Amino acid sequence: MTDRELDIVLLGATGFVGSLTAGHLAEHAGGGVRIGLAGRSASRLARLRDDLGEAAADWPLIEVDASDAAGLRAMASRTRVVVTTVGPYARDGRLVVRACAEEGTHYADLTGEPLFVHWSVDTATARARQTGAKIVHSCGFDSVPSDLGVLLLADRADADGEGTLTDTTLVVRSLRGGISGGTLDSARQMAITWRKDPAARRLLADPHLLSPRRDEEPEGAQEKGSLLPAEREPGTGRWLGPFVMASHNARVVRLSNTLTDWSYGRGLRYRELIDLGPGPRGVLRAGGLSAGMGVLFAGLAWKPTRTLLDRLLPAPGEGPDAERRANGRFRLDITTTTTTGARYRAVVAADHDPGYDGTAIMLGESALSLARDDLPERAGVLTPASAMGEALVDRLRAQGFTLTVERLG
Repeated sequence: MTDRELDIVLLGATGFVGSLTAGHLAEHAGGGVRIGLAGRSASRLARLRDDLGEAAADWPLIEVDASDAAGLRAMASRTRVVVTTVGPYARDGRLVVRACAEEGTHYADLTGEPLFVHWSVDTATARARQTGAKIVHSCGFDSVPSDLGVLLLADRADADGEGTLTDTTLVVRSLRGGISGGTLDSARQMAITWRKDPAARRLLADPHLLSPRRDEEPEGAQEKGSLLPAEREPGTGRWLGPFVMASHNARVVRLSNTLTDWSYGRGLRYRELIDLGPGPRGVLRAGGLSAGMGVLFAGLAWKPTRTLLDRLLPAPGEGPDAERRANGRFRLDITTTTTTGARYRAVVAADHDPGYDGTAIMLGESALSLARDDLPERAGVLTPASAMGEALVDRLRAQGFTLTVERLG
């Protein structure tokens, strides 16, 4: 791809998270990176480019729709990387993935939709490997912190000669930020599919849904254990509940393990929880969270309740103002025990709204890594850890993110 006109094309640049990503690229990409903005409206793209200032003054504009297969193919042929914020991805991402796989163009997105990633693995892996394209899903808060955190644990255990990972748990210790309308729209479409399609329900019950080597996966080692609506954390007495992103994030972590020939260990058991505090209030929060997640998903699945929820929830393209986003933050602790009995903890944290500014940084740095860094030779449908790994860790640290590992006594 050395003869490509551009390094990165940002598709969906005028959307809420798309514009934040464009702003990050304008500020941090540097003058040597050739960037284009793509979307349905040339006039809106031009206004965005003007708002971005001098750094983006020469960025070309590409008017293209996510349903235009020929236009997407032409766009992909011009650039080394396509990074897209256009979702729901099951509806608006398939032709983009196909175009990148055909043209040998690297791809990054923000999807948290396991059925879409499953489709991508089945449909695009072979062609992307032939053309050398890296198709990298879930490059935002879904699922970069989980994926890179477990990678750091596995690398440290290996460097210390302490074997591979077994019981591994991510606990969300701090989380402040909003849920975007685009994320809710993806959840809405998944809920509708779940209700209407029995085959989809069966797929979503498989913890190795994303694996391209399903028959080789270690049965019985994929889950750390069932989770009640609330459970008490040993040693702290704090109450833990289900984390809303756990299902997708866990599958991405397992896919990273598979794509690296189970380098994390064939006995990896991984799950994600959220810290809801000590005492009776923690129990009530955990029970309320579990019930609320079930009610929301069921409400989105049924048309009468979905119509009501659509009036109350943010619409696609909507998000909080800069002042509210400035108060965002997150901290995730990931602990593991290795096959030798050694224990480690990774911390992934940032003082950014996880779903907005934080995700824009993670996606923007993923695009820059795919375009500029010396990465592993892997091609096909990949994860952030298997495609970029330590290169992305270094980039995020340079942006002020915390990514650390320590050995526990």
